[in-house]
Amino acid sequence: MIQTLLSYVVWSPNPAVFSGFERLRWYSLLFALGFIISQQIMIYIFKKEGHDERLVDKLTIYMVLATIIGARLGHVLFYEPDRYLSNPIDILKVWEGGLASHGAAIAILIALWLYVRKTPNQSYLWVVDRIVIVVAMTGAMIRFGNLMNSEIGGKPTESDSGFVFARESEEILETLRLPILDINANKPKDRSEELKGDGIVPVNFDISIEKGPFEEADLREAIERDVKYALTRFRSSQKYLAEDESAPLDYELHDRGDHYLVVVKTFGVARHPTQIYESFSYFLIFLLLYLGWVKYKRSIPEGLYLGIFLVTVFGMRFIWEFLKENQVEFEEDLAFNMGQALSIPLVIGGILLMLYAWKKGAPPPGDEQTEKP
Repeated sequence: MIQTLLSYVVWSPNPAVFSGFERLRWYSLLFALGFIISQQIMIYIFKKEGHDERLVDKLTIYMVLATIIGARLGHVLFYEPDRYLSNPIDILKVWEGGLASHGAAIAILIALWLYVRKTPNQSYLWVVDRIVIVVAMTGAMIRFGNLMNSEIGGKPTESDSGFVFARESEEILETLRLPILDINANKPKDRSEELKGDGIVPVNFDISIEKGPFEEADLREAIERDVKYALTRFRSSQKYLAEDESAPLDYELHDRGDHYLVVVKTFGVARHPTQIYESFSYFLIFLLLYLGWVKYKRSIPEGLYLGIFLVTVFGMRFIWEFLKENQVEFEEDLAFNMGQALSIPLVIGGILLMLYAWKKGAPPPGDEQTEKP
């Protein structure tokens, strides 16, 4: 049982929710669900603390715009300024990927300041203290969306535990000039003796190929040439797989009547599923903040929750970055990568806010929000 739990996983989900309908992706769905659920939680919080819940619609608009715009500009400015500033139109192509949570955090704080300026009877810190509860939950869902996209993965575990991210290799194989019907990356059950404990683990690619005009000899020649090339010469294959470039391709060809089944036996690199680590961390922070609000909402000093959020979320981000692959090349020469460097001032700011809140203490009895029954 323990061996099964610690064993590796070959991870290659379709990023689209429904096969054949590529526009609806898990990342987009989870991103949207995060805001929808957050809105309902904020309505409940507003009702409980005696505020007009209709203001949540206005607040949601500020949050959505700030998150998308801030996350995009954060990635542009922090990670790839040269690329985007030399071709500014690419900044608008959000669907191509490239969002930074630090940029979103900064933009949200600015957007909430703008919201409070136009909203009477709500202080800035009171609003932010409630918003960070749901932001932590949304962050957990977004990180799970990253997992479904097989992106922002971790460094090699150098053990037989971890995730082998095989989706990009499947997509490369799909581009081969072969009448491929289906590709399935999987963990073989009959190759456990090949595990060596070094993080290089057995992976099979089951490729179904339409017979068509192919003679078996011609098909074998194409497989040995093209599949070998796909598994060794592409950057993503070199990153996630460990196919020996100098050795002949290890495969089996089976005649299934109406099609051929090619079983390619290769190896993958077991990596840390840091998307899961972060997602679990943020969801736990959400639970702690929400349960704390349920019990102590009348006595929470303004700014305390924002401080706790900054320290815990970006403190955990700083830790998990040690296990994550750097996103851009210039980070290789840094003592701390960009995600860590941006987290440090936010953690320090969070500590100062917590000290300020504790010093200030709970609001005077006359200033407490009236809780609805």
